[in-house]
Amino acid sequence: METTALITAFVTLFVIIDPIGLTPLFAALTQGAPTSERRAIGLRACCVALVLLALFTVFGEAVMGFVGISMPAFRIAGGVLLFLTALEMLFERRTKRREGQTEAPQTVPDPSVFPLATPLIAGPGAIATVILLAGQQPGWIGAAWVVGVTTAVLLVVYGFFLTAGLLERILGRTGINVVTRVLGMLLAALAVQFVLDGLKDFGFAG
Repeated sequence: METTALITAFVTLFVIIDPIGLTPLFAALTQGAPTSERRAIGLRACCVALVLLALFTVFGEAVMGFVGISMPAFRIAGGVLLFLTALEMLFERRTKRREGQTEAPQTVPDPSVFPLATPLIAGPGAIATVILLAGQQPGWIGAAWVVGVTTAVLLVVYGFFLTAGLLERILGRTGINVVTRVLGMLLAALAVQFVLDGLKDFGFAG
C-alpha cells in the first residue's frame, strides 16, 4: 500500500472508532476499578476487537461474494453507513447511544467484551470500514496492511484508555463534544469518498 493509502486507512478507522469519544465512556464503565484492573479491561477489549476486525478483514469480502454482494455495492452501502454515523456524531446522537449502551454492564462484571470490544470499538461502522479498505487492496498483502493499520489504531485506543481520567479532567464534557463534532465532519467527507469510489466502479462517476 502507498503511504497516502495507509494514512487514509488510519484516519478512517481512527475517526469511525473515535477513541476520544470512547475514553469518557471507558472511564464510566470502569469507574471505581483499580488502575491495574482498568488496564487489563482496556487491553482485553482492544484484543477482542482486533480479532473481530481481523476476521472481517480477511473473510469479509469472501462472505459477501458467497451471498452475491459486489464490492462496489458494499462500498456505496458502507459509505452511506459511515455518513449516517457522521451525522450522529455531529448531532451528539452517537454519544447518547453509546452512553445508553454503557448501562448494560451493570449486570455484567467485566465490560471488556460487551459493550467495549463490541459494539463500541468493533461496531458496524468499523467492520464495514475494514472490509472496504481490504477491498481496495485485494490479496493477503493488502489484508495484512489493513490488519496492521487496525492494530495501530487500537494501540492508540488503548493509549487513550490509559489516560481516561486525565483526558476527562482536561477536556471536560464540552471539549469532548467539540472534538467529536470535528471528527464527524471528517468522517462525512471520507464517507462521501467511499460512495464516489463505488459509483466510479459502476461507471457512474468519472
